[in-house]
Amino acid sequence: MSDISAPAPSSEVRIRVEGRAGRITLDRPKALNTLTLGMVRAIWAALNAWKDDPAVALVILDGAGERGLCAGGDVRSLYDARAEGSGFARTFWREEYRLNALIHRYPKPFVALMDGIVMGGGIGLSAHAQGGMRIVTERSRIAFPETTIGLIPDVGGTWLLSRAPGQTGVYLALMGTPMTAADAIHTGFADHCAASASLPGMVDRLSAGSETPAAILAKFAGDPGPSAFAGPLAANLAKFFAFDSVEAINAALDLDGTSEFAAGTREALIARSPLALKATLEALRRARADTRLEQALTVEFRLCTHLYEAGEFIEGVRALIVDKDRAPKWSRSNLAAVTPADIEALFAPFPATEEPFGA
Repeated sequence: MSDISAPAPSSEVRIRVEGRAGRITLDRPKALNTLTLGMVRAIWAALNAWKDDPAVALVILDGAGERGLCAGGDVRSLYDARAEGSGFARTFWREEYRLNALIHRYPKPFVALMDGIVMGGGIGLSAHAQGGMRIVTERSRIAFPETTIGLIPDVGGTWLLSRAPGQTGVYLALMGTPMTAADAIHTGFADHCAASASLPGMVDRLSAGSETPAAILAKFAGDPGPSAFAGPLAANLAKFFAFDSVEAINAALDLDGTSEFAAGTREALIARSPLALKATLEALRRARADTRLEQALTVEFRLCTHLYEAGEFIEGVRALIVDKDRAPKWSRSNLAAVTPADIEALFAPFPATEEPFGA
C-alpha cells in the first residue's frame, strides 16, 4: 500500500487555517482544478490533522479561478502512466476513494462551495459532505460524464445516483447531463443555492465563527428556481429509463422515434462505450442495496481498474482528451457484443489488501 500522508506541491492546493476555518482551495485553475494524486494526499493529511484540532471548528472547500470547483480527476496522468500497467491508476483511485469516505464521515462541519463546473472527482470531494452544507450557485454545472471516456460514475457516484428520485440517477449516470443548482438540490447532490458573488462574504463569516455554520448558510441561501427533473422531464425519464437493461432503454427510445428528447438521447447513448454503459447500469442496481458508501466505492474501484486494464478507459481518454478526434474505437462495437460474463468480470474483486477498505 502507498503512503497517503505524503505532501502535495503547494502550487496544486492551498491549505491553511483562517480564523476558525480550515481552508482547502484547489489551485490548478488553468486545468479547471483537476485533481492529482498529490492534491488527494495533501487534503487527506490536512483533514486528519484538523479532526482533533480545537482551533479548527469547520472546513471550507473551494476552487481557485472563475470556472469551477473541480472538473474531475486528472485523467491525463492516468493515461500517461498506461505503459507501466495499472499500478498508478490503482493508487490514485484507492487513495481518492478513501478521501471521499473520510469527507462523508468527517466529524466537523464541511462546507463545500460547488460553484461553476463540478464533475467526477470534484463531486467526490463535495457532494458526500454531511450536515446540509453543500452550496451551489447560479453558475454550477454538476455532472458525471464518465461513460464518454469508457468509465463508470465513480468517487461514490453510484451511491449518490442510485438514491436520486425516480429515474433521474439512471439518466444522469448513462448520459452525463450537467445539473443546474436547482437540479443538484432536487437530486440530493447539494443543499443550498447562493449567489456566486456572495461566496467571499459567506466565507468571511464562516471563518469568523461568531454564528453557527448552519445559521450563516441559511442567511445566504436563495431560491434556485425549479428543477427540470421535477417537471415534465421526469415523465420522459420514467418512460424511457425505468428498464433493467440498456438495450431496453434504447428500444424504448427507438420506439418513440418522434420526440426531440428521444432522438437526442438515443444519438448520445450510441456514442458512449457499450461496456461502460452496461457496467454503469448494473453498478447502480447493486448500489441501491448498499448500506455504506464504502461498499459502493469498493465496487467502483473494481470496475474502474478493470476498465483501465481492458483498455476501455485508455481509448476513451485518447479520443476525447489526447487526440480529440471524438472517434473512440470501443472494445465492443455495440451493446449486443457485451456478454453477461464480460460484466461479471468487471465486478471481480481484488485481494483485500489491494482494495480501498479491505485491509
